[in-house]
Amino acid sequence: MLIDLAKDGANEAGKQLQLLTTERGKAQSQLAMLHDYRLDYAQRLQKATETGLSASNYHNFRQFIATLDDAISQQNSIVGQMDVRIEQGRQQWYAQKRRLSSFEALQSRQSRQQVARANRSEQLASDEISANLYRRAHHSY
Repeated sequence: MLIDLAKDGANEAGKQLQLLTTERGKAQSQLAMLHDYRLDYAQRLQKATETGLSASNYHNFRQFIATLDDAISQQNSIVGQMDVRIEQGRQQWYAQKRRLSSFEALQSRQSRQQVARANRSEQLASDEISANLYRRAHHSY
């Protein structure tokens, strides 16, 4: 029963770790998209300044790029938080796997001890039968 509970715990921790990894991948994709978007707008600003740009349009470009920079900063923070959560999930999964391994080792040891006891009992019974047969064989003379 303990082994089944430990297996369930390890499986659940593994699923959580997988979910966190998937979420981190999505957050990283969003970060990459924001970086691409910012690069695109920076290039647009560069082209617009080469062809001539009003001060208000320049200000709007710069303000939008600053907004993208803030979004990138926030997304970097989210990715960092996801990394921390993944590491915690990984540690939880390792702990559950160690717990399961301990229970399995205990079960294996107990099984070996039961086999050894059964073998000893069988040997004692065999020795007793042999001793009785020997006594009968030597008593009859």
